[in-house]
Amino acid sequence: MNASRRLFLRHAGVMSALGAAGGPLALNLTALGTASAQTASDYKAIVCIFLFGGNDSINMVLPTDANSFANYTTLRSQAPDSIALLAAGTAANAGAANGSPARLGGVLPISPANAQGRSFALHPAMGTLQAMFDTDRRLAILPNVGPLILPTSKTQYSQSSHPKPASLFSHNDQQNTWQSFQPEGATVGWGGRMGDMLASMNSRTVFTSITAGGNAVWLSGNEVRQYQVTNSGAIRMGTNANGQIYGSAAVGQAMERIVMTTRGGHLLETDLSAVAARSMQAESLLRNALKPASDPLFGTAPASGNYSATNDPKLRYPDPNNPATTLANTLAQQLQIVARMIEASGSADIGAKRQVFFVSMGSFDTHDAQNNNHAQLMARLAHALRYFDDTLGAMGVRNQVTTFTASDFGRTFTSNGDGTDHGWGAHHFVAGGAVRGGDLYGTFPIYGAKNANNNNFDSSPDQLGNGSLLPTTSVDQLGATLGKWFGLSDTQLLDVFPNLANFSNRDLGFMNPT
Repeated sequence: MNASRRLFLRHAGVMSALGAAGGPLALNLTALGTASAQTASDYKAIVCIFLFGGNDSINMVLPTDANSFANYTTLRSQAPDSIALLAAGTAANAGAANGSPARLGGVLPISPANAQGRSFALHPAMGTLQAMFDTDRRLAILPNVGPLILPTSKTQYSQSSHPKPASLFSHNDQQNTWQSFQPEGATVGWGGRMGDMLASMNSRTVFTSITAGGNAVWLSGNEVRQYQVTNSGAIRMGTNANGQIYGSAAVGQAMERIVMTTRGGHLLETDLSAVAARSMQAESLLRNALKPASDPLFGTAPASGNYSATNDPKLRYPDPNNPATTLANTLAQQLQIVARMIEASGSADIGAKRQVFFVSMGSFDTHDAQNNNHAQLMARLAHALRYFDDTLGAMGVRNQVTTFTASDFGRTFTSNGDGTDHGWGAHHFVAGGAVRGGDLYGTFPIYGAKNANNNNFDSSPDQLGNGSLLPTTSVDQLGATLGKWFGLSDTQLLDVFPNLANFSNRDLGFMNPT
C-alpha cells in the first residue's frame, strides 16, 4: 500500500468519526489522526529559509580569482556609493561609513574541496559560516540555482520557442515559482508535496508541515496543510497561556465549549466546529510537549524575571558595523522554535518522523542603500545558521536536519549606483550534519565584462542583460537531492518535481547517503 493511500485511509478514519457532514473539509485539514503510522525508525526534517526580496548572492559568495574579481570590482564600483566588497586581507576601517566595504573589511576566503580552478570567499559579515564551510564541513554552496523548465543556454534564452519560467524578475511570481513551480496563485508547494508522500510516518499528520515564518505555499500539499506557530510556540485560540479570558478560566472554558459545539447539522457549521476542536487539541498537545525557550538547549535562562528572546544572548548577532554590539535576530528566534519542535517530535503526543519547516527573512530587495542593509542581512543569516547548527548539535540531531536557503531570485551583476536590480540565478547554502560540506555543487558562473555600448555580457556564457545570472542548476535538482535524502523514491521525486525528467543529473551529490 503506498503512502498516499495510507494517508487517505487515516484521514477517512478521522472523517468517519466526525460524521458524513464533516468529511470534505476534514479531509483537507489533515485531522489529528492517531491510527498506526507507516513504520519509520529514524527522524528527518528539512528547513527552508526563504530570503524575501531577492538576495544579492553575488555579494554573499564571491569568486576571487584575478579576472573574476577585477570584473566584479569594475562593475560594482559605481557612483555615488560603491557596493564592491574589498579583497581578502583588507583591514576594516572603523571610521568609514556604516556598512561600507571599507567599514566591513575584506572578504573571507574559503577553500572548497573542488575549487574548479578558482578561488572563493564569503561576505565579510559571515565569519561563522567560513568556519562551518572550511572547518566543520557542514555547509555546502550551490552556485547559480534558479527555476528552469529545461537546461537553457544564452542562445536558447533568446528564442521565444524555448520554454522558460513564466514572469521572470517578478517578486511575487518568482517567490511562488521557487516554492511551487507555478507563478503567483499557486496553492501547492514542493515541501508540502514531500509531506504528502511521507506524512503517514507521523502519528499526527497535523505536525508534518510547519511554518514559523508566515504563510508559505512551499508547505502546502494536496493533503497536508501548514501548521503555523509563533516564536513563542503554538498559537492559542482565544484564551491566554493560562486558559483564561478576562482573567477567568471559566469564561475560557465556556468559549471553548461554544466553538466546539454545533446547534444543527449544517455542513459548514459542523466543519467549523471540527476545525476549532482540532486546533485547540493540537495547541494543547504541542504546548505540553515543548520544552521552554529558556532551556539550555535552546536559550539562556534570565537571572531574574521572565524570559525574553529579544534579550537572549544566543539569539543576538554581532553588528557588522560594531562587532562589540549585538542586535536581536528574528531569524534565530524562528529557528529556536523550529529546534524546540524538533526536540518535541519524538514525544508520544507529537510522534513525528518526517517534518518540513519554513522560516523567513525580509528586506532583500536592495535597490538602494545596499551596503548597510545587506551587511546586516548577511550577519543575521550567518549568525542564525550557526545558532541552529550549534543547537542541533547540542540536541544530538545534526545528521537528521538539513537546512537550505531560497529567495525570489538573484540580483544584477551591475550596480545602479547604491544597489542592484532584479536578476534570476543565485547562489545558495545547504547546511547540516548529513551535508557533504566544504564544497561547491554545480559550476560557478563566469563573471564577464560589460560591453561598452550596452549592458550585455557577451564574454560570459552565464550572464544576461545587466549581468543577471542564467541558472545552470534548477530548483527541481536541488529539491530532488533533498527529497532523495528525505526518503522519497525515484518515482515520487518525478511526481513532486515536474521538470526533473528534463535534467540528466537528478542528484547533485551534496547529501551523504543514509
